[in-house]
Amino acid sequence: MKIVFTGGGTGGHFYPIVAIAEAVNVIVRERKLVNVRLYLFSTTAYDERALFENNIEFIRIRSGKWRRYFSLLNFFDLLKIVWGTIKALIRLYLIYPDVVLSKGGYVSLPTVLAARVLGIPLVIHESDSRPGRANLWAGKFAVRIALSYAEAADAFGPKRQAAIAVTGNPIRSLLHYPLTQGAREFLGLAPDLPVILVTGGSQGAAVINEVVVDALPELVKRYNVIHQTGAVSRDVVEKRTRIVLEKNELAARYKLFAYLDSSALRMAAGAATLAVSRAGSMIFELAQWGIPAILVPIPETVSHDQRSNAFTYARAGGAIVIEQNNFLPSVLVSEIDRLIGNPKLLEAMRTAAKSFAKPQAARLIAEELIKLALSHER
Repeated sequence: MKIVFTGGGTGGHFYPIVAIAEAVNVIVRERKLVNVRLYLFSTTAYDERALFENNIEFIRIRSGKWRRYFSLLNFFDLLKIVWGTIKALIRLYLIYPDVVLSKGGYVSLPTVLAARVLGIPLVIHESDSRPGRANLWAGKFAVRIALSYAEAADAFGPKRQAAIAVTGNPIRSLLHYPLTQGAREFLGLAPDLPVILVTGGSQGAAVINEVVVDALPELVKRYNVIHQTGAVSRDVVEKRTRIVLEKNELAARYKLFAYLDSSALRMAAGAATLAVSRAGSMIFELAQWGIPAILVPIPETVSHDQRSNAFTYARAGGAIVIEQNNFLPSVLVSEIDRLIGNPKLLEAMRTAAKSFAKPQAARLIAEELIKLALSHER
């Protein structure tokens, strides 16, 4: 049995693939299946350790990004897509997998095109409430369509509804449960103070970083702050923080991290009272942990999906939304104070978050992939 995954480029695409692969490996051991091979076709390995730990062989497939506006770069990127498709055709033909799973995005286009040409069954997973163009196109011929949000179903049209299942977004099993015991001690947090967890996703978010740093003099008066900045922004944020918190006797309540690995993230989740986050796949981890959130979606002019994700989750009750153009230090502090000052509201948000979570997402998708792969083998 051979399964190919495609997508990646960001943690929001890569780690759900890893979660599904992890679930596939669990099922393989449970059912004592043999000769199972997993592959990732993508532009970058992203996290080589995660690939190694889950027995995923990486195969580099170049792709190009098709922009929504006129640009000469579209011409060159079209050539990249064509070349990537030729390479994907050759590699897929040599492997000839039983099923391909695509997470969408421009990275997936060459592999999805090649699977279509070779007649290999395709499954897609859409993380957002408004599907991206790559998945909308692939959804026309995919044998299964897995969705994180039920609201995304209508975008695929009435003829495709029978192929759709709302599974939620796959989360690695290690992250299913936060670590509460010893979390404050491990992170060096002041006791008996609420904890604000700030994250812009695996790559950070410059706007969130800037506003949080400007708000720090007020925040550290009442809260511990765990701030994941993203590796690219860490040094800049650290320099600004030194200035903002200079001579502030409460500066130790602020904890800066470029990146939170799995253990540190579980500790942070175990300690967190409230999160401030973008509105990508992190929503599903916050829901799994039952952490109320303030979501700051990327504007629609930049990303077509995050605003829709944020308001969909807010309607479910697990978060409030601050639009980026309203995201000011004073507004952030005011909203944090309002939420933490209302324990009943926070508890209702925790309950709503946990109700929104779908911890079996990876297992459901893995089961279907194996079912399709075994059927294709026969």
